[in-house]
Amino acid sequence: MCMDRLCCFNAAYSQLVGVRSSCGSGKGRNHQGSIKVTYGFSLIKGKANHPMEDYHLTKFVQVNGQELGLFAIFDGHLGDSVPAYLQKHLFSNILKEEEFWTHPDRSIKKAYERTDQAILSHSPDLGRGGSTAVTAILINGQKLWIANVGDSRAVLSRGGEARQMTTDHEPSTERGSIETRGGFVSNMPGDVPRVNGQLAVSRAFGDKSLKSHLSSEPDIDQADINHETELLILASDGLWKVMDNQEAVNLARKVKDPLSAAKQLTAEALNRDSKDDISCVVVRFRI
Repeated sequence: MCMDRLCCFNAAYSQLVGVRSSCGSGKGRNHQGSIKVTYGFSLIKGKANHPMEDYHLTKFVQVNGQELGLFAIFDGHLGDSVPAYLQKHLFSNILKEEEFWTHPDRSIKKAYERTDQAILSHSPDLGRGGSTAVTAILINGQKLWIANVGDSRAVLSRGGEARQMTTDHEPSTERGSIETRGGFVSNMPGDVPRVNGQLAVSRAFGDKSLKSHLSSEPDIDQADINHETELLILASDGLWKVMDNQEAVNLARKVKDPLSAAKQLTAEALNRDSKDDISCVVVRFRI
């Protein structure tokens, strides 16, 4: 990345670092382009006896005359240090990659891996926990890049049809790679499959004690925003454990305001007795 573009980005991104985890909600919109983009988010603490471990990020920034929409959910486990680190550094690391404007997919992959290495090197300060991540980068309201590690999910609605843009990284579906790395997948009665009997996802940031058996490589997908593109939902598994993709899209499409849609989705997940922290971002597109 050239220095003037990097300086421009750093000035814009500095607005983001004050965002923090909270049980709350909010909304915003873009400021340029022919496509109107609005977003809303809602976070609700789960019923588990530990502090809120979900973090989110929702922001539009101007970089060298271009507008980027940055959206993410980070679902932490064994503490909130790793999701807090991701909230502060992951997008910054992606956009600092020299190839971002020409090869966003390569930049996202490199930045995910480098961010994980940084987390592992800071493990004495960040603790033994980890985090999932689902990130969305919207370039000038026209091109959408989605990436994920773990089981936080992105779902796009086109013409009312739900399209899952991410892969749920679960131990049962990645048993081969876990065992190749020297780990094992437990499957105890009444419990979900877990890596080495501990972690219920097969890819994650952090988790230093399990890292030799885990990957932090993201799955990446992209989509062009057109007249059929209605909305994007990012959410932690606190939502997806109790609601399928089409149900979530159907509910969100009924509500024009994305903040109200996000609140209704988290409230419905809670009503369905979801025990986990529930975090949701809804992005609406209007051409």
